[in-house]
Amino acid sequence: MVDSDRIDNLIAAVPPALALRAGLDLGIFTRLGGSAVTADSLGAALKVEPDRLSRLLYALASIGLLEVEDGQFRNGAEASAFLDASKPNYRGGDHALLREIWGADLLTAESLRQNRPAALHDFSEAGPEAAVAFSRMLAPGGVIFGRHLAREMDLSAIGSVIDIGGGPGTILVGLRERRPQIAATLMELPTVAAVAPDILSEYGADDVVVEEGDITVAPSIGRHDLAILKAVVQVLPPDQARSSILNAARCLTPGGEIAIAGWGVVDDDRLGPPEGVFLNLTFLNLYRHGESYTEGQYRAWMTEAGFRAISRSRLTDGSTLFRGRLTG
Repeated sequence: MVDSDRIDNLIAAVPPALALRAGLDLGIFTRLGGSAVTADSLGAALKVEPDRLSRLLYALASIGLLEVEDGQFRNGAEASAFLDASKPNYRGGDHALLREIWGADLLTAESLRQNRPAALHDFSEAGPEAAVAFSRMLAPGGVIFGRHLAREMDLSAIGSVIDIGGGPGTILVGLRERRPQIAATLMELPTVAAVAPDILSEYGADDVVVEEGDITVAPSIGRHDLAILKAVVQVLPPDQARSSILNAARCLTPGGEIAIAGWGVVDDDRLGPPEGVFLNLTFLNLYRHGESYTEGQYRAWMTEAGFRAISRSRLTDGSTLFRGRLTG
């Protein structure tokens, strides 16, 4: 007998996720910190009407993100560890980006009907204001990703690193918390490169070299021990995805290492992992050509570029990481 449980569960999963997003947008989890407060006091602090706010607080409590006792709300264990911006393992830094992605996801049918992205995002055509806004949106998550990558890799032999297409360059901030002596370069398109120094300065990273360039066309002017490409390959058409990896190899010293990361990766059967499969739909709405490429495609491009000992792993933030070392 066939029932509707699968469909019902999929529909039921949406409202809790949107409640989480609302909590992040309002800064509820950070505002609560380690304290317990009433809806009245929290509403006053957030400048929102307490009775209306209480609906969201009870909803968040119902899914375990908050705890409530005698009308006082406090963070649950997971919210305290991962949704409070003052904590080192904060996972909400990308909530502005999440808002953009979820908004785009509502347009999948429209993108297919029109045969074009209904929420087109084009880095190359972004004006200064758009570049600043998008870079600032990416900055907190970049720091967190850099920390994840530093825990995954042995940086002891790395003297120089280049972040290719890294937006504001804050991946380098997180990466160098453990080894500040590593020389760091950000390579970005001119519009983004123009706004990156101010953002890096806010994070105390005035020493990061910002280089204008397009990795799909040419490598960096320098040579480095480690090249990072996060969420870059997945926004490019196949020919440019290939050339970005080939040119990234030319940014490296002999024996240098590459780290290619992102959620836009799928298994060769294209059925998993879920984040890669469904991000592939998001790409339909945001980019003219980007897609979740398969593991086989990544390995083929990396092998052609001269990388060996290619590995695939999963970082603690759920993204996929490909690593390889350049022969020679």
